Amino acid sequence: MISEHDNPSIVYLDGYTLNPGDLDWSSLTDLGDVKIYDRSNGDEIVDRAKAAEIVLVNKAELTAERIEQLPNLKYIGVTATGYNIVDLEAASECNIPVCNAANYSTPGVAQHVFALLLELTNRVGDHDKSVQNGDWASSADFAYTLQTLPELAEKTMGIYGLGNIGNKVADIALAFDMKVISLHKHPKRDARPGVEFVDKDTLLRESDVLSLHAPLSEKNKYFINAESLKMMKPTAYLINTGRGGLVHEADLRAALLAGEIKGAGVDVLSKEPPPADHPLFGLPNCIITPHVAWATKESRERLLEICVENIKAFLKGEPRNVVNEIA
Repeated sequence: MISEHDNPSIVYLDGYTLNPGDLDWSSLTDLGDVKIYDRSNGDEIVDRAKAAEIVLVNKAELTAERIEQLPNLKYIGVTATGYNIVDLEAASECNIPVCNAANYSTPGVAQHVFALLLELTNRVGDHDKSVQNGDWASSADFAYTLQTLPELAEKTMGIYGLGNIGNKVADIALAFDMKVISLHKHPKRDARPGVEFVDKDTLLRESDVLSLHAPLSEKNKYFINAESLKMMKPTAYLINTGRGGLVHEADLRAALLAGEIKGAGVDVLSKEPPPADHPLFGLPNCIITPHVAWATKESRERLLEICVENIKAFLKGEPRNVVNEIA
């Protein structure tokens, strides 16, 4: 066991996405002998972490084979909510706690949901390009639109998964005077004013906007597929800031091309970074951002704080946010 007085060896294998240069590392570096790498590929992980007692990871995978080659390892910190990059069974066998961070990005993700939605409905970027290209200067009218512009007021926001982020999305939707419906695992426990809980078919059929926020599991993989897309309104928008695996991307492409739904805004894909020939690329009614909904400066500041506090708690012998079984 190590303590806060032992100047522990800490290695962060892939710190760039958390801090590309606009945050202060000192809260972490004050904890011990700290080495931070921007990125670590598979061949570098063991070599860089072999002397470390504490290892932090975001997407660098700690497999059973790699954990076995790290004899000094006593703690794994995941600088994210999801922890599928770590072999939890292997960590538990070595009595190594794996600690994650949750609820740091709620405001930013909810904000991004509406950034995607408003770009789909108001096409601010396209109108700006049109103006910059001289279309307004040469227009015969004082105003013009590139498409019919819908209002969100009185439309129905459907939310799949009413956790912290889903609830924040509901708050914003209600501020837009939208009706809010939700498919959620615990409707009685999590009942709240302004939200009507519905079944899956109702969610699909009635949503003018469907925003995905449920955790990904084998049971809900491809929640959005050819069948579910056919149930949606042709005027509906799909927003995914959850997990790429919630959507069958080839089916979504087909639905967008066929006009089965109006448009989609996605911040997550099933493979990240995606292949150059990804099926959702090149569609005029599909907006894609590179998994940035979580990445506001404020969210990353909260994430760093949580991860530092996790380490402090571990060094005091009181590990928190532990996601595996330890003795």
